[in-house]
Amino acid sequence: MYKAYCRVYQFLARFVIAIMPWKKPEQIRDYASLVELLQKKGIRSVLVVTDANLTSLGLHEELIQTIQNAKIHHALYDGTVQNPTIDNVEEALALYHRENCTALIAFGGGSPMDCAKCVAIRVVRPNKSLHDLRGLLKVRRELPLLVAIPTTAGSGSETSIVAVVTDNHAHEKFEIIDFSIVPSHVLYDPRLAVSLPPFITAYTSMDALCHAVEAYIGGSNTPQTRQDALRAAKLVIQNIYTAFSDGENLSARANMQEAAYLAGAAFTRAYVGNIHAVAHSIGGRYNTAHGLANAVIMPCVLEAYGSKVYRSLSEMAVFAGIADDATRLQENAEAFIAAIRELNAKMGIPDKLSDLREEDIPILAGQALREANPFYPVPVIFGRREMEKVYYCVLKNES
Repeated sequence: MYKAYCRVYQFLARFVIAIMPWKKPEQIRDYASLVELLQKKGIRSVLVVTDANLTSLGLHEELIQTIQNAKIHHALYDGTVQNPTIDNVEEALALYHRENCTALIAFGGGSPMDCAKCVAIRVVRPNKSLHDLRGLLKVRRELPLLVAIPTTAGSGSETSIVAVVTDNHAHEKFEIIDFSIVPSHVLYDPRLAVSLPPFITAYTSMDALCHAVEAYIGGSNTPQTRQDALRAAKLVIQNIYTAFSDGENLSARANMQEAAYLAGAAFTRAYVGNIHAVAHSIGGRYNTAHGLANAVIMPCVLEAYGSKVYRSLSEMAVFAGIADDATRLQENAEAFIAAIRELNAKMGIPDKLSDLREEDIPILAGQALREANPFYPVPVIFGRREMEKVYYCVLKNES
């Protein structure tokens, strides 16, 4: 009965979502175009949200210099941590108000993006806590101007209706989902990814692949999301190792940014699934990097889905050029999962998560079930037993 309830919920949600006001961020060319946008909107003070790793590399300096040259005041918040917290958001919000800001620039990967989104949400919902806005369609306000400048190629946060934040006191991640929180503009520059450490390239790129896969195999996809997901998966598989091993290859970097954009557009409309539910629970408790968690968990969940995803994974494998259309569906699906494991191994991503503790699994599985059901349109609805098996699949044997 519970699984039937979930499917009815997903069926109704699919029709509601189909008539909602979807939007994609407008792409701008360069920093000069960004300044023109700020001036056109009458922005005199802007908050730049990033993290300390990026400022230590100096990646933000050209952006800041361009803003300053245009006589626009800026405030810089670089306290965002991996898996941004409510405390991060409140610190950045205080700075936003103190410096009389009226716009935000999210500069970085998924963490600064989510932090900036949550700051913007708190600006327009000052009497609501982030916990109050948890879940679906509770923001319902137009955000201040929010421009995303991704420095990684994976999170897709620049295109998504989701902001993920961690309650650092309860050690739990949760989502805020609303059509109003998609950034209005995005600026892609492959040069920004050149200085990234290879492991960050690996984690974020596998995150993009996970977005494409979960969007494609889910029950709420559309012809457009399926096309976007297929193109994204092919771009990742064909470019990820080059971007990882030769960080200065701008062609590979640009292709990975395109993949992240396409995958972000796909999962924003078609949504994610049990891989993300498990990854969020682990990230919230242990602060595990989200892309790392997704990369390790993905093969386990896909194998757990079994025959329900053979056709979808086979289609992805054929499109990406790693399988033959004449081969049996199961063999192609297994080849696709094997390719994920092979990419992980080549980039030094483990097949187990060393942070995970067996005694925490019942709690984590409960969190993942609450996140996934009934909303995620997954190929197979997991109960507690199936969900716990995923954790055991990625549990490192201490012996």
